[in-house]
Amino acid sequence: MNIKSKYIEAKFKKESNPRIGLLALSTDLTIERDFQSICHSLPINLFVNRIHNENPLTKENLLKMYDQLESITEKILPGEKINTVAYGCTSGTIAIGEDKVKEKIQSAKPGCHVTTPITSAIKAFNKMNVKKISVFTPYPESVNKTISEYLIKKNINVTSFSTFNLDLDVDFARVDPKYLSEILTKLNINDADAIFVSCTALPALEILDEVEKKINKPVFSSNQTLIWDTIRSVGYKSSVEGYGKLLKN
Repeated sequence: MNIKSKYIEAKFKKESNPRIGLLALSTDLTIERDFQSICHSLPINLFVNRIHNENPLTKENLLKMYDQLESITEKILPGEKINTVAYGCTSGTIAIGEDKVKEKIQSAKPGCHVTTPITSAIKAFNKMNVKKISVFTPYPESVNKTISEYLIKKNINVTSFSTFNLDLDVDFARVDPKYLSEILTKLNINDADAIFVSCTALPALEILDEVEKKINKPVFSSNQTLIWDTIRSVGYKSSVEGYGKLLKN
């Protein structure tokens, strides 16, 4: 075998890893880092494109992403197969609708698995047999209402709901993880099976383990459940340590 043949063989072996496409919001400072922190060491190839998002966070602005979903997805390796596409917006998925998000993405990448933060969160709750949750978000009240109503519609009992009441992604990302950890450990969760931290921009992934140890209950976050569903969907079944109990399953 000559050098050129060896190079081609090695190249094809490298590209045989499953391909994940991440649709990150143009305003999100956190989600791409979170995906890279876990996926960089896995036999998975991650490709990211950004979808325009307008602040402040309102249902009207979230709905504006709907018409972009197909074109932004298509621009991730145009004409190439993607195994899974993850749309990185919890509140955006609820505003647009899970089925509509899936339809738009699969129009660009037929046959791909589609996941979102809320889709993956519901899967995670079922996987861990969680029926009652305490919810924490950084969102304004109008968006919180849609989150709560959606979870209830999915037969999840929301025992308490707390918020920072912010409306800019950049402010979500600037929350000190240590402060967030303190807030989460002080929540009233006596009646809850777990905590769900909703928002891909909040820096929650890195503190999940420590909060779980303090409260002795599972803690889920939008990025954690999204990453979990994404890597499991392409066949990676091994435990991932350091980011909460979910990724050990």
